[in-house]
Parts: sequence; C-alpha cells; structure tokens
Amino acid sequence: MIALAMSILSLAGLAFLARLVVGPSLADRVVALDGLVATIVAATVLHVSGSGSARFVDVAVVVAFVGFVGTAAAARYIERRGG
Repeated sequence: MIALAMSILSLAGLAFLARLVVGPSLADRVVALDGLVATIVAATVLHVSGSGSARFVDVAVVVAFVGFVGTAAAARYIERRGG
C-alpha cells in the first residue's frame, strides 16, 4: 500500500515539475513549486510512517516551513510587481 502511495506521489511530483518548467506565468510556477514541496513533504511523512522511524519528521517540518515562507515571499513579489 505504501508503494502505491509513493508511486502516486511520484506521478504528482512529475506533473508539478512539468508545470514548473513549462508554466506560462510566474504565478503558475510558484503554485507548481508549492505543490512540489507539499508532495515532497507528503513523501517524507509516508516514508516515516512506513519505516516506523521518526528520524525524518523534523526534515518534513523544516521543508514545509521553508516552502511556506518561499511561497509567501513569491506571492508578495508577484503582488507588488502587478501581475
């Protein structure tokens, strides 16, 4: 079951990566990057739950926090830029 979930997360990550590269606007790229970070956090948490070891929980929290701050900064930049 965990392998299936990890496969689905991998497909989602590839889709977000494609949108990050192809995205026609900066806002599309920021949303794709945020989705990619969320996918990475979900994969990390899934790995933690599958392995039974809590060694990577702090990594997931830090990645989620950095992703949130980066998205907020990018949104502020896009808002000030006017589009």
